[in-house]
Amino acid sequence: MAPSKVLAGARVVLPTGIVDGGRVIVDGARIAGSAPTETETVDLSGHWLVPGFVDMHNHGGGGASFTSGTVEEVLQGVHTHRLHGTTTVVASTVTGDMHGLAERAGLLSELAEQGDIAGIHFEGPFISPCRKGAHSEELLRDPDPAEVRKLIDAARGRAKMVTLATELPGGIDSVRLLAEHGVIAAIGHTDATYEQTQEAIDAGATVATHLFNAMPALGHRAPGPIAALLEDERITVELINDGTHLHPASLELAFHHAGRNRVAFITDAMDAAGFGDGRYMLGPLEVDVADGVARLVEGGSIAGSTLTLDRAFQRAVTIDRLPVEDVVAALSANPARLLGVYDKVGSLEPGKDADLVVLDADFGLKGVMRRGEWVVDPQLG
Repeated sequence: MAPSKVLAGARVVLPTGIVDGGRVIVDGARIAGSAPTETETVDLSGHWLVPGFVDMHNHGGGGASFTSGTVEEVLQGVHTHRLHGTTTVVASTVTGDMHGLAERAGLLSELAEQGDIAGIHFEGPFISPCRKGAHSEELLRDPDPAEVRKLIDAARGRAKMVTLATELPGGIDSVRLLAEHGVIAAIGHTDATYEQTQEAIDAGATVATHLFNAMPALGHRAPGPIAALLEDERITVELINDGTHLHPASLELAFHHAGRNRVAFITDAMDAAGFGDGRYMLGPLEVDVADGVARLVEGGSIAGSTLTLDRAFQRAVTIDRLPVEDVVAALSANPARLLGVYDKVGSLEPGKDADLVVLDADFGLKGVMRRGEWVVDPQLG
């Protein structure tokens, strides 16, 4: 067990606000309310101390794919994102055949049971061919509740979210099934109208998968899903803040209408995140990554991102000029609540896991702690 320590002097972001010159006490793997005598003090003056990031939509990193990698490769991808501050990650799959997805769910559920990942997100195959993005069209299918149930069962209680085009046949019934089983029904890769989206929300959908991307644009006569998702208090909107997926004005629009408690920053990362440019596979599809932007070799569609959440944080506060507290909520508390793990992670409070990130005055990453152990030691940086 890690020795107790007091992290002192930083600007600490708590659920109640920012504390200048604050202290966070770490006792073993958890945050404590008081420190034993003669506890080591780590001076973090001039730095920010924020909760570890929670990524609820991530396909891989470090050259490894959560969709097709071995156990060792998946762990490599998880570690890559930990080095960038993501202490809790959900492993996302992409469209594949049902047998292969069920097998993948079995492998990932074991890692979830071990605590290496926080669960599984199935993105596809129940999505619209009109808005398929980087998904293989020949493997797409309508969201038959019986098939959705097969994937949930294959995940052995570790399925956290399923992205659906809820306007397709079986979509609404599948949303109801997911809600009944405590799995997030996310509306995404959809060609739904405003009214169809409202129907899905009423049926139990609670998340917008990467809002704005892979769905009809906001129109003044046909507002489509974006307006319905932004206006409804029951929906949390995912945003990919990498400067490629969204114009800054779209990000500002989402924050203005959804508010700080209904936004979750995600990476939607693929293998190249934290690894570099080159040729990759995303499921069965070839992807070229150039200058950090991932696109399908055939057709040129954006194919996930190479984003890490420390970069999303820095961009949000320095370029988008969002309040630090709002960014922390979008990166930690909001996704933790959605995933049902806010009792353990998502804020710096006594009793929770000692998952935290140290940032310098310019919001560059300096340290990462997970369960009381330094993944990136700020004293060695």
